[in-house]
Amino acid sequence: MQAIRDLADLIARHAPDEGMHRSQVPGMWLIRSDRTTEPLHVVHAPAVCIIAQGAKLVSLAGSDFHYDPAKFLVVSVDLPVTGCVTLASEEEPYLCLRVDLDPQMLAALDLELPGRPLPRARGAASARGLFLSETTPGLADVAARLVRLLEAPQDIPVLAPLLLKELHYRLLTGEHADVVRHIARGEGRMAQVTRAICWIKDNFNRPLSIERLAGDVGMSSSTLHEHFKSVTSMSPLQYQKQLRLQEARRLMLTGAKDAARAGHAVGYESSSQFSREYARFFGLSPGRDSTRLRQSQGGASLLQAMR
Repeated sequence: MQAIRDLADLIARHAPDEGMHRSQVPGMWLIRSDRTTEPLHVVHAPAVCIIAQGAKLVSLAGSDFHYDPAKFLVVSVDLPVTGCVTLASEEEPYLCLRVDLDPQMLAALDLELPGRPLPRARGAASARGLFLSETTPGLADVAARLVRLLEAPQDIPVLAPLLLKELHYRLLTGEHADVVRHIARGEGRMAQVTRAICWIKDNFNRPLSIERLAGDVGMSSSTLHEHFKSVTSMSPLQYQKQLRLQEARRLMLTGAKDAARAGHAVGYESSSQFSREYARFFGLSPGRDSTRLRQSQGGASLLQAMR
């Protein structure tokens, strides 16, 4: 569609170099890669990612999500994922627009929408916190208009909030409106799981008591486990482990800690257990992995993704 071609031209113009570029529009990032990449492990914040050119693979707990200009990605909660660019070249680089999700904006819009038929039952089933949806002409058009604001920065303070509101409106009325509305309403199982995720994310280096966490978010242990896995595709303990390992990797890669100190900093009492779990997750021992990444092009990309 023409809007996607326009979006690609705009991103290429305003992101002439490889990497993830923060824009003047609040919460909007432009991403470019002139080559395919190795898998990078990151904790993906809630956001909408619209590819204008190229393709990407994102993996969540063994499930793969391939997307390109025909599909866009929505991440509704903080999730440890693996991602790699699968289609890119210097002639036709990978070009992507990322916009951070604003739950307050979604909630305000949801109140404005007429005839809100979604049931408000507290026990409503959880939805996976990551999904793909069809890129419609309307969504592509508002995405292109958002990036075009960079050509008239004096318009950003007035027009950016309106266009960001329109983008969130497209999500609330699109293919996965039911899932997005559960996010907007901040109720039911999705909201309880989100609170659990926030606690683990803020306290990943502390011992995790499932019973206490379940009580804090108003669930039984078994119900928390069931719905947490439905949203994140992993158990609370697996989620915590991935956060710990990714943070340890960041500490080593940035030179802040050596392997032993990094493991201790993220909550491991046993260095041998840390090394075993790190090697099982990343495929190499902590020392060998950090050395390899520092020497590779992928390491530079990973460093930027971690910032």
